[in-house]
Amino acid sequence: MIDQIAHQLKASNRLLLTSHTNPDGDAVSSMLALGLALKKIDKDIVWLNESPIPAVYRFLPSVDRISQTADTHQPFDVAVVMDCGDTERIGCAAAVIEMAPTVVNIDHHATNTGFGNLRYVDPTACATAELVYRLLGEMGISLDQDIATAIYTGILTDTGSFRFSNTNSAAFAICTEMTALGVDPYDIAQHVYGPYPLERIKLLNLALDSIEISANRKLSIMTVTQAMLNQTGTQQEDVDGLIHYARRIQNVKVAALIQELRNGNEPAGSQGQFHVSLRSDGAVDVAAIATGYGGGGHRTAAGFGMKASLAEVKYEIAALAEKL
Repeated sequence: MIDQIAHQLKASNRLLLTSHTNPDGDAVSSMLALGLALKKIDKDIVWLNESPIPAVYRFLPSVDRISQTADTHQPFDVAVVMDCGDTERIGCAAAVIEMAPTVVNIDHHATNTGFGNLRYVDPTACATAELVYRLLGEMGISLDQDIATAIYTGILTDTGSFRFSNTNSAAFAICTEMTALGVDPYDIAQHVYGPYPLERIKLLNLALDSIEISANRKLSIMTVTQAMLNQTGTQQEDVDGLIHYARRIQNVKVAALIQELRNGNEPAGSQGQFHVSLRSDGAVDVAAIATGYGGGGHRTAAGFGMKASLAEVKYEIAALAEKL
């Protein structure tokens, strides 16, 4: 399938590149790496993501070209959906990709639904950025420092700085090659994991105070509400990574982060929109849990959305402890 995708991309002129809403480092980096490479062979590229790009990734080359809207007056030859297991997760871009005659699905999530006309889905890859690296090799497009920076960042972030179970030999080999092309690991680490604003530290403090532990000590639940964001002057993007504190608690097998996405002004007990992130120690397949709620992800990292009251979401998550 990779050869068919390579041929299709080369034969196209105007291409739309998109990924899931609230993009992480792999999603942003994969979009940029592929787009920058295609521009080298004179393709007209439109980058689209419904959500603002998190501040920690705004150092990436050409990241300012990723728009939250797209000009649909000109037709797209191809729409490429990256690092996304389901088209429901791409938000407003779903309506845009329907206008393209060909949809290409590039992803490394085992829960990918298999959408699209052409699919390059490989759960053994450490990141979607690894798949982009392979695809560019298939297309014969030489990498430059900007493309290398994006690929390196995608792999670095999705493997948790080479700490997560998806870290494979390719992760190290590709990143070594990227550094040979001029990537500065220290500089990227400073951007991605560098100094945090005081507001984010205050949010962390509230999030840590919210942690609840199940009776069997195997499940931890962290909660971040809109009220907490308002109180600390933080944004949704500042929640990224907080779940790891809940996961690192001794004896915890699964950590859940419940994040309120909607305006927090509804009366107590009313329904709101929440996103639940799940992380496991590897013994529990949280992707299977997330799939049961219409979400997806990896064995050790997954998530799903839920419309309910906060109390109802907590009750639903707390029930998981009995199965751990």
